[in-house]
Amino acid sequence: MRADGIVTNWTETSPHSPIVTVGIGLVCLLVLLAYFGISPALQQAMIEMGGMHPYKLAQILEQSADSWWNLSMLTLVTSIFIHANWLHLAGNLAYLWVFGMPVEQRIGSFGLLAVFLLGGTLANVIVTLQVPQLDTPIIGASGAVSALVGAYLGLFPKRRIGLFLPLGLYLQFARVPALLVIGSWFTLQLLYTVFGPINAAVAWWTHVTGFALGLSITLMGKALAQIRL
Repeated sequence: MRADGIVTNWTETSPHSPIVTVGIGLVCLLVLLAYFGISPALQQAMIEMGGMHPYKLAQILEQSADSWWNLSMLTLVTSIFIHANWLHLAGNLAYLWVFGMPVEQRIGSFGLLAVFLLGGTLANVIVTLQVPQLDTPIIGASGAVSALVGAYLGLFPKRRIGLFLPLGLYLQFARVPALLVIGSWFTLQLLYTVFGPINAAVAWWTHVTGFALGLSITLMGKALAQIRL
């Protein structure tokens, strides 16, 4: 632990309250409640202003680097916290809770926030480069949450995840290796990316890139920690 109280232990479990994981979930929930509390016209304006438009961002990125300081670039971050329905939010919050809590307990609040925001933002950038012609706003924390899934695998490659598996007419609780569970999930994202419709493929691309970024960030963090040791 550093002198400022920030846990940066990438190699051993550190007892740390998952305050950022809970905070991210609450922010997303409050944004959705605000969305439901306004008129349809304002809802559309909220998505248009806060959502990420690959077409607009691609035009900005084609310019010189000094032109990148544009308000539209903020949507790379704001879009992460906007959801348009309960199902979308519930799915992301479930993954955030399962994978975010142990990640934050290991690398601390600052580390969790860095992986979440950096992974989500870079995933949006890569999606922008993949589909620069798309002018439909993209919203949701899928890329950032997928980065946490990748971070979890990098931190706990040998850990088992508790699942309820259907066996006949009953559900049987079993602890399945994280590598198998996350590997199966990642394979599905790749298949959906290749064979899914173009609009859905955008979402799957966000999942795939977010996961790869989260895993890469974690592995680099562990490598640097080992070097300092």
